[in-house]
Amino acid sequence: MMKRNPLVMVPGPTPVARSIQDAMGRETISYNDPRLVADFRVLLDNLASLWKCDGVTFVVAGSGTMAMEMGIVNVASHDDRVLACTNGYFGDRYVDICSRKGFETEVLRAEKWGKSVTVGEIDAKLSEKRFDILVLTHVETSTGVEFPLRDLTKMMRSSHPEVLVVVDGVASMGGVEFYMDWGVDVMLTCSQKCFGISPGLGILWASERAVEKRRSMPPITESYVDFEKWIPVMKDTMKYWGTPAVNMIWALCESVRIIMEEGLENRFRRHRAYSAAIRASLAAMGFETGAAEGVRSPTVTVALYPEGAGLDDNAFRSAVYGEGAHVAGCLGDFAGLGFRIGHMGNIDEHTLISLMASIERACIKCGYKIEPGVGLSVMQRALLEM
Repeated sequence: MMKRNPLVMVPGPTPVARSIQDAMGRETISYNDPRLVADFRVLLDNLASLWKCDGVTFVVAGSGTMAMEMGIVNVASHDDRVLACTNGYFGDRYVDICSRKGFETEVLRAEKWGKSVTVGEIDAKLSEKRFDILVLTHVETSTGVEFPLRDLTKMMRSSHPEVLVVVDGVASMGGVEFYMDWGVDVMLTCSQKCFGISPGLGILWASERAVEKRRSMPPITESYVDFEKWIPVMKDTMKYWGTPAVNMIWALCESVRIIMEEGLENRFRRHRAYSAAIRASLAAMGFETGAAEGVRSPTVTVALYPEGAGLDDNAFRSAVYGEGAHVAGCLGDFAGLGFRIGHMGNIDEHTLISLMASIERACIKCGYKIEPGVGLSVMQRALLEM
């Protein structure tokens, strides 16, 4: 039998396009080779221009969690008060990072998994007493919830302009509408989500206000993630602090080229259209969406098993894998109740059709009685209407 190569449909890593794989496979050269120096400079300029960053854009070897740490330690001192908002597992991770750093941190939680902290709740909390930093997650990968970031930034500008805003955009940047000039001070992500590259790069945008905040602070205990260590390199890519991930930088160059060719606004619309088609197809098969109406992410969906369907979580996800697609298990309050789909980056209509076909066949093979094609027909109609 021919060996299967299941589609990677987890919330990261995401499928890597052939041209990006080819960029990663180039012969490795020195970090100060003029070719890399020039490519890195263009990459940083493009990242700043695309997302309208007036400060400094950082590309550093490391994970998304590293970028989360980098994002907070450079703008929060031990005299600052941090309001950390969480909609699930990765919001809780940022709370943990803040707590471990010893920051005076208060936590604002969504009332339940699948819902979001509201802009009104944040406004009320910030009005109670002084806070210096607000931390939140744009798309919560564990619940598929998208925080209403545009509404938040409007409120912050009018009511709390003195508070710096730090946003975890790991599962949103490059797939969900956002620009730094909305009024965010630090936005961060990593390479394996909407950028569609292998894991290995942390990417961070810092406003001029955030950069000035770091300059006003005393030396921080962290070395590798210190803005002050990396800014000289990001300003002059001939300079050295830590060895850059040469081939990953070329991969990101190609990813950004693809994004620019598609156009950010088109890319945002595509992600929203694909996510709506996926959820409609899943609903036709009886699955519910874990995220509440109105806060459903364009990049991640939590699909909850139909009540009474008798689907065993591990067995079902194994069946989907056997039918050709790799979906992820749920976390926290949703653990065992459903599965997670990552639908971000450089996927296309053929990917969506194959995904839904795999889920349909898995349902039938696991004894959940649905008509073959019930979800696929909905998907096909949705794609034809795009």
